[in-house]
Amino acid sequence: MEVFLQQVLNGLVIGSVYVLIALGLTLLWGILDIPNFAHGNLYMMGAYVTCIFVNQYLFGFFTAMVISMFITAGVGILTEMLVFRPLRGTAPINYLIAALGLFVFLETIALLLWTADIRVIETPFTQKVIGFMNLRLTVQRLMIISVTIILIVLLYLFIKKTMMGKAMRAMAQNREAASLLGININRVSIISFAIASALAAAAGSLIGPIFQVYPTMGGIPIVKAFVIIILGGMGSIPGAILGGYILGCAEGLGTGYVSAAYKDAIGFAILIIVLMVKPSGIFGGVKR
Repeated sequence: MEVFLQQVLNGLVIGSVYVLIALGLTLLWGILDIPNFAHGNLYMMGAYVTCIFVNQYLFGFFTAMVISMFITAGVGILTEMLVFRPLRGTAPINYLIAALGLFVFLETIALLLWTADIRVIETPFTQKVIGFMNLRLTVQRLMIISVTIILIVLLYLFIKKTMMGKAMRAMAQNREAASLLGININRVSIISFAIASALAAAAGSLIGPIFQVYPTMGGIPIVKAFVIIILGGMGSIPGAILGGYILGCAEGLGTGYVSAAYKDAIGFAILIIVLMVKPSGIFGGVKR
């Protein structure tokens, strides 16, 4: 039982990272119908910015993470204005091609700026261990779960309680009707990209002290984020949250009881099983 609970805890940690990435991707897909494959590189960029501010400029971890979220949000806004906005109203395939091109461009820029050298965000939180009932978790891993929950609550309050959040929900349901009602599509698009990019940066910042930071680190997480939003239901925020934790826990249990070598295949196996039972995903067709 202790091994089971320990692996579930480990799964909640990595699942929290998946949730943050998938939430941002869900916002862009659900509101703007943009499959932003470059979203994984914003996760990578967030990790690098935090790493630089912590390791080189000796900022505190949380301060560096907040700065990283703002900087990455700015990059997200620029990609919306320069790459995706000019494509509005064109064929959906154009968004896909642009996203793939942006993915390669951002990865190349990261290689030029920071080289291929592997880095780790230096923070004491990775060394401090908390024990409870023979379960062990570092403070950094506990922070990942805690910060993710806080960000989920803040996102929920923003979407449900603010005028901009209501505008985003209206666009997700019917973009043309929302435009006719006077909702500024450009403003909603900018805010959506900013929030999505900030969430990706938070995910990269939180996992950076545990895993390595390198230019291609966003490739696998973005694929898993797409698995999560398909698993949870296209454009469903509750689905992205549940799907992220399901995938994380499944990988944790798979690592503990089978082998870490197969953990990346577990998500796709779960996806196939769920889609065989419910092709629209867990929350497919549920109102956002």
